[in-house]
Amino acid sequence: MAHLRFAVLSAAAAATLALTACGGSSEAADAPATTSTVAIDHAQGTTEVPVNPETVFTFDLGALDTLDALGVDVDGVPQGTLPAQLSAYEGGDITTIGSVKEPDFEAIAAADPDLIIISSRVADSYDELSDIAPTIDLTVDAADPIASFTAHTESLGRIFGAEDEVAERLAALDTEIAETKEAAASAGNGLILMTSAGEVTAYGAGSRFGLIHDVLGVEPAAEVKSEGTHGEAVSFEYIAEINPAHLFVIDRDAAVGEAGAAASAVLDNELVNGTDAAKNDAVTYLDSASWYLIGYGLNNLDSMVSAVNEAVAA
Repeated sequence: MAHLRFAVLSAAAAATLALTACGGSSEAADAPATTSTVAIDHAQGTTEVPVNPETVFTFDLGALDTLDALGVDVDGVPQGTLPAQLSAYEGGDITTIGSVKEPDFEAIAAADPDLIIISSRVADSYDELSDIAPTIDLTVDAADPIASFTAHTESLGRIFGAEDEVAERLAALDTEIAETKEAAASAGNGLILMTSAGEVTAYGAGSRFGLIHDVLGVEPAAEVKSEGTHGEAVSFEYIAEINPAHLFVIDRDAAVGEAGAAASAVLDNELVNGTDAAKNDAVTYLDSASWYLIGYGLNNLDSMVSAVNEAVAA
């Protein structure tokens, strides 16, 4: 296709030169050139990206989920911890580009991609990846996640000519968010927990899972430190003392495929069972891969919002 485009452009240029040599004129010579790239603003700057790139690699599973929702072919993804909903990207003709945290620069360069998409887990590799191909960092800003996600998704729509579909999907998502926020206003407070290797951490507003509080309107049951990605270590006594009306639980071991007690087993004790959340059957075990690995993607975010909606509207 690229050779054909070059041949057509060369023929057009030759025709223009011929007309000039004969003393003629050409309106086509004054027409603007066809735009083949689009400027994309992202977390590490602005990058000129080819429109409808042929070979696309992504380290960001949220972006992979969005591209999958838009029917865009993705040619390279990290391997090792792909969740079930993205299992179609395991093996086959898919290029392995490293892990979610460690790019395989040699394999990436050898495959000669037209676009590389990254996010926070490999953000430090931006410069080296940019030397290989146009690279955009679609890390979602936890301080304003929906605005950040919306901008990133609209950018993907511009790159792949899917602006109308993106606008329609985002409008539907806005409606669902508004409905969930309305239901949450009278549902009582909530506490977000993650279990890992038998330990429990909590997350609050402004954290990686702050969507529940900041966007969907669930009142925080406590002021939890939001620094870092693994939350604030808490005890069962702390959970009992806070006594949340809702518990939202993420099982990290299940998300990454590590052996360990299930979150439901870790939290099955007298202290947690004595909370209002447990007594009122308001403990929601969230899809761990969806929340911990994928995050902000068009299909996935819809599922995340729906899970909270079901919990607070019950």
